[in-house]
Amino acid sequence: MMLMLLAGFFIFTASFLVTFFVAPVLIPRLKARGLVGIDMNKLEKPKIAELGGIFVVIGFTLGVMLSIFMHTYLKLFELNLTVLLAAFATIIIIAFIGLIDDLIGWKVGLKQWQHALFPLFAALPLMAIEITNAPMHLPLLGQMPEIIFLPFVGGVTFGLIYSIVLVPIGITGASNATNMLAGLNGLEAGLISLILAVLVPASFMADKYEAFVIATALLGSFLAFLRYNWFPAKIFGGDTLTLMGGAGIASIAIIGDMEKLGVFLMSLYFVELFLKARTRFAAESFGIPQKDGTLKAPERIGSLTHVVMRMGRFTEKQVVLVLLSMQAIICLLGLFMFAFGIFLT
Repeated sequence: MMLMLLAGFFIFTASFLVTFFVAPVLIPRLKARGLVGIDMNKLEKPKIAELGGIFVVIGFTLGVMLSIFMHTYLKLFELNLTVLLAAFATIIIIAFIGLIDDLIGWKVGLKQWQHALFPLFAALPLMAIEITNAPMHLPLLGQMPEIIFLPFVGGVTFGLIYSIVLVPIGITGASNATNMLAGLNGLEAGLISLILAVLVPASFMADKYEAFVIATALLGSFLAFLRYNWFPAKIFGGDTLTLMGGAGIASIAIIGDMEKLGVFLMSLYFVELFLKARTRFAAESFGIPQKDGTLKAPERIGSLTHVVMRMGRFTEKQVVLVLLSMQAIICLLGLFMFAFGIFLT
């Protein structure tokens, strides 16, 4: 166990440092090649470098590869490489989907139905492996039976239904959720980092070391990216960042048998889903910048960011801090309940 903690430290450090030092090298090059986006929450509408999610992909990849090296050659701990690489592949595939969307361009990229459909392909690696999690308990139904009998099909194991139905729903839902509540400096990277900061100790306490490796590598790279995405942002993460963040959270929850915890940690995103649905997903999370530096909510509320803006005269940084504080409370409560076994039944 101590060796796993030590390995986690090295994985986190490697992911963090690579992302941290790659970013300042690539940011000016991205701007020089015109790969920029407009910061909609600033009065002067500055152009900011985009495709920052690539930095996170690089750091995350190195962290996972380092874990495989320590497992294979140093024999520091045991890992199920099939499970680890399936989760890794899912996250990388969805990051590639996000990159395509970023390159095509905001408002011109993937359509809403494509955002819902394409992550299904990213879920294929996790759908293909056998995941042996504890029996699932559903509200009102209780524990799901091992064998479920379907008309015209016969007996089907619940594990198969879990893999071909619930896994793609989880990957698609989580990746689209983290893509909705975004658009302010430091918001999406900050929210995802807080959730990952809970999944790291939770997966370690549950002895789910494959999930621990994924969570640790992602956390290191996301925190390093946040340094450059914080107000005033020098880089935007784009769909590459948000989609892989959501898919990463879902993958960790799936291979770590922490689905209930994962759903609880995503509570804010369920509220965001409701607000976005009110506008038929046409609303953005941006505010209307004012001369005094504050953000004004649009007439129609379509995001949690707008709800916070309606609460007072807040700057962009203050709006983000309010939402991060809300997420931090949810995360602390979730970790507390997980530690006491509330999500295990």
